[in-house]
Amino acid sequence: MPHRELLDQILDKWSLSVLNELCERPCRFDELRRAVPQVTQKSLTATLRRLERNGVIEREVVSTRPVAVRYRITALGKTLRHPIDVLLAWASRNMPAIAGAREAFDAREDEPGR
Repeated sequence: MPHRELLDQILDKWSLSVLNELCERPCRFDELRRAVPQVTQKSLTATLRRLERNGVIEREVVSTRPVAVRYRITALGKTLRHPIDVLLAWASRNMPAIAGAREAFDAREDEPGR
């Protein structure tokens, strides 16, 4: 299923954080690193390349000294904002129920004979 691969790439560990930053403003690589401090340079590079390949962000070379690269969200990428916001709101609203379900599951897993 082609859409499964796309969703895996857009909803992966770092893409949502990167997209959230780029929806606010264009950013250089180091600005993204500071905004998402847990991401490694290698992971951020791979995330940006995947998002660019999918047409969700674009890479712009800025002719400064030294040459800089800035990333910005594309018109296609902007269309992701609403569905992602809905998904994040759902997760936030349902976290207490999810936490309860996880605790109940973990308790059953700890029972003897499982």
